[in-house]
Amino acid sequence: MGLRKAVVAGSFYPKDKEELRNQIKRFLEEARVPEVSGKLRVLILPHAGYLFSGKVAGFGFKLLSEKLNGIKRVILIGPSHHYPVINKIVADGNELWETPLGKVKVDREFIQGLIEREKLFEVNSRFHLPEHCLEVEIPFLQVILEDFKIVPLLVSELGERELQRASETLAENMAKDTLLITSSDMSHYPPYEEAIYADKKVISAILSKKVKKLEDTLKELERENILGADTFLCGETAVKIGMKVAEFLEAQNATLLKYANSGDSIFGDKSQVVGYCAVSFSGEREGNELIEKEKEILLKIAKTSIETFLKTGRIPKFQEELFFLNRKWGAFVTLKKQGRLRGCIGTFTPTKIPLYEVVSQMAISAAVKDGRFFPVTVDELDDLEYEISVLGPLRKIKNWREIKLGKEGVLIKAGIRSGVFLPQVAIENNWDLETFLSELCYFKVGLERDCYKREDVELYVFDTQVFSQKDLK
Repeated sequence: MGLRKAVVAGSFYPKDKEELRNQIKRFLEEARVPEVSGKLRVLILPHAGYLFSGKVAGFGFKLLSEKLNGIKRVILIGPSHHYPVINKIVADGNELWETPLGKVKVDREFIQGLIEREKLFEVNSRFHLPEHCLEVEIPFLQVILEDFKIVPLLVSELGERELQRASETLAENMAKDTLLITSSDMSHYPPYEEAIYADKKVISAILSKKVKKLEDTLKELERENILGADTFLCGETAVKIGMKVAEFLEAQNATLLKYANSGDSIFGDKSQVVGYCAVSFSGEREGNELIEKEKEILLKIAKTSIETFLKTGRIPKFQEELFFLNRKWGAFVTLKKQGRLRGCIGTFTPTKIPLYEVVSQMAISAAVKDGRFFPVTVDELDDLEYEISVLGPLRKIKNWREIKLGKEGVLIKAGIRSGVFLPQVAIENNWDLETFLSELCYFKVGLERDCYKREDVELYVFDTQVFSQKDLK
């Protein structure tokens, strides 16, 4: 079992467990955060030693403690200070990270899902071994969260296209139990007043929610040749990813929680300072779940696709600009007639086509390619009922008892054989978990009813968003 041990305990923060916990609790108690509406999705926080930036970080974590909302996964992304990470994002390959407060699990399944969806993501623990920018965030999380996993990511530079692709991939995989923390300090080494001047400009650009505005502001500051300034945002690329993810997730409520610099610390040296800010992005959308308008569009696409194909033999073309309809997510389309199943076909992991095209293709396939039924005819069109299941990423599990019956779909793989049940199958048939799995093994995988207990059989679960015309009415 790979374990990354703490490398800056005793320098960036206390090595003693109780001293560390008490220091963090003081930071949290002293923080007075402004009112922030909506679901917290992204935080920008500093990563210096706690005696310099701990109070500022405390504002961000105080907000998180007030708006936990079931956070179970924290993506941590920051700049690589020791190795250049160009046009890629490097995840850590260990299973656990350790601090004086204990061990935290790395969500390796989530990381593998990122890698499978986007080649920009890769694993290299060497880059993470000496790095402090993510480690310093973890003790705060250990104090306020009870059960969570981390996704440690490092990045230096990304081109415009790579920035877009990486941000989209992260946003597509950020369910409502997931938070993104971007780790970045601000100006490095100008005098106190000059740092405040520069940092205010950069913060204003971040709060504008426009990546181009941030890029232009940083370039303008560089041209000003401010005395002693080495950089104005050490985690620039990570911050831009945070801003883009917030944009994709419609978390457009940007709030400055706290600003200070090292000159405000107990050391008080104002000749050369480093700036720190805590900024939050929140929004009204629950996770990455579809809203009613988007569901209506997908149902219309499914209906139009089938009707056009059956009447003309043509596959209609659609164009949708909405981000949530362009996600690379899988979907099943279920057709019913007078309440009885008439066809159901879907796919899990499309890599090139967006969700709205997946729905169009699966709708036509459900109508004419489901081998359990004769193809749907034009005369049946008025009697069809449409149901769509949008699928979250597959997650491999080790024990079948972990399955949340009626809430998670299940995929069973046994060599070249596989079978899947959507979660609503259990509800519609009033099955318990073992009946659900035995039916899946026997009728879908084509194996013995208890195949799900075999060591050579792989079990995967996935979340779904299920909706029909009746639900929207």
